[in-house]
Amino acid sequence: MSYSSYGGYPPAPGGYGYPQAGGYPPSGGVGMPTPESAAAAAYGPSGAGLPYAPQPGGLGFNIGQSMFGSYPSLPSIVVPYQYISAQSTYPFQQPGYPLQPAYPQQGYNPAPAGYGAPQYGQSQPPYGGAPAAGYGAPSPGYGAPSAGYGAPPVSQPGYGAPPASQPGYGAPPASQPGYGAPSGGYGAPAGGYGAQTAAYGAPPAGQYGGYGAPSSGSAGYGGVSNTSYRIYEEGTLKPYPHFNVEQDVQVLRKAMKGFGTDEQAIISILGNRSNDQRQRIKQMYKTCYGRDLVNDLKSELGGRFEDAAVALMMRPDEFDAYELRRAMRGAGTDEAALIEILCTRTNAQIHALTAAYKNMYGRKLEEDIISETSGHFRKLLVSMSVGGRQENLPVDINKARADAQRLYQDGQRRWGTDENTFNMILASQSYEQLRAVFDEYGRVANHDIEQAIKSEMSGDLSTGMLTIVRMIRNKHGYFAERLYQSMKGLGTDDRTLIRIVVSRCEVDMKQIKAEFQRRYGQSLEAFVRDDISGDYRRLIQVLITDH
Repeated sequence: MSYSSYGGYPPAPGGYGYPQAGGYPPSGGVGMPTPESAAAAAYGPSGAGLPYAPQPGGLGFNIGQSMFGSYPSLPSIVVPYQYISAQSTYPFQQPGYPLQPAYPQQGYNPAPAGYGAPQYGQSQPPYGGAPAAGYGAPSPGYGAPSAGYGAPPVSQPGYGAPPASQPGYGAPPASQPGYGAPSGGYGAPAGGYGAQTAAYGAPPAGQYGGYGAPSSGSAGYGGVSNTSYRIYEEGTLKPYPHFNVEQDVQVLRKAMKGFGTDEQAIISILGNRSNDQRQRIKQMYKTCYGRDLVNDLKSELGGRFEDAAVALMMRPDEFDAYELRRAMRGAGTDEAALIEILCTRTNAQIHALTAAYKNMYGRKLEEDIISETSGHFRKLLVSMSVGGRQENLPVDINKARADAQRLYQDGQRRWGTDENTFNMILASQSYEQLRAVFDEYGRVANHDIEQAIKSEMSGDLSTGMLTIVRMIRNKHGYFAERLYQSMKGLGTDDRTLIRIVVSRCEVDMKQIKAEFQRRYGQSLEAFVRDDISGDYRRLIQVLITDH
């Protein structure tokens, strides 16, 4: 008769895996038998009663090899295999002493408490007493990989490390990060390759830029903290905290219904709601009244006030697409508007505006750029319209030095300029990396990169390259200068004023205002008040005032 599926003991009336009543020696200090003595008791001293031929070691198990390769159906043989395999490299103790707990193998978490082996530092109950909880039960955790190697969720306690209250068994303590489970960052990296936080791009405290990213100040990789090349941004227009979409649409409908228009009511709503809130207002307006809000605004308002109000009712990607189409439509091309939009948007914004452009006009933005521009300036704008800049990567000082050297060699160090080198570097690297390149260029060439662009290029290409450099170095200063140029002297470039205020009021208008004050010694609010008037002025001032 064979009971190989239950570790060699004949079945007991109450279950499997234990001797029948009376088969235990009396309690009171009798040591736990070794597997040899247990096998001898069940099958005879020579192992003649074994259901299969004895294996090396005298226990009927092939230590160090998978027993399942020789016996096709042994679903419950876990106790000896688990217990022996964990100690296969150590000799068995002398008869009469319980086996010592196995030392955990590096890189694997042995079975947690209650699965096949006593805990480290705990003794097994006397033979004949109540068995340990789970002793003899299958061990689902044997060979389970540690964190970062596809381990199941924490909600499955049978896998991975045992509870924190039992630090002696399973995963090693946190003070030994190199033993057992690998330390954080190895395997599945936290946050992805070089992932950055939304505000600064620098990794959170205690993490080092993700897998493969050099730590801050790492001399071996030339890596530095991105924080030193990041720019803090904050808009003046914030989501209205007491937003009630139904109430807002009622106010707007009342302001435009009947004789006359309540322009102040329109300004109070549109000038104090975020873009997301305005989109909800536009949708609810049509839901409640079956009318298009933008069409009603166009019919009730006029002039630049109407232009600003309609611009506020567009999504950012729609407004960018609208402005790009306007810049290329008709006679002549507004190169400054093309440069301002395409050279200052993120990859995600570029992808969104190109999709909106195709949806709104049934045309591809790249094809229109090619048809309206030429030469190296066209190459630059096409490169910008792809939206393939390498964003959110750690700053590599060694690479910055190499790129600065290439710019110098292909610029002022040769007869004629290789514009393709400038295009490639300025269009592909992240803003943070390019700031490092510009710093290194000053050290290599002993003069500023803007000076090199002015001396080596001309026309729209020079303007475009300088825009990229100035925007990357000081984006807020660039927009402050654009606002100043739109209002200085006689007349006002209202298109530029509206475009910058509407597109930046929720992004970085606070920093633009501070830069404007620093450069021109006058607040942006005062400049606007002196240059434009009426409801148009009131709406613009609401947008640039801190909320």
